[in-house]
Amino acid sequence: MPPFIFLAAAGVGLYAGYKLLSKLVAQAQTESPSEVERRRRATAAAKGGPKDLGELEWDEKAGAYKPRQNST
Repeated sequence: MPPFIFLAAAGVGLYAGYKLLSKLVAQAQTESPSEVERRRRATAAAKGGPKDLGELEWDEKAGAYKPRQNST
């Protein structure tokens, strides 16, 4: 009896995965290229670009480059 329960649970899981995958494929096929591009731009904007730290100087104590301190 336990193998039957395992096979039934595996079958239910596979069926649910198939339904989810088919739903995602259908959704992807109905999206227009402009929607995809808009979403791609929004994701790139959310990530943010590299920060401009200005001029860097070598810090011997830390062993790394750090932003130059303006003492004037």
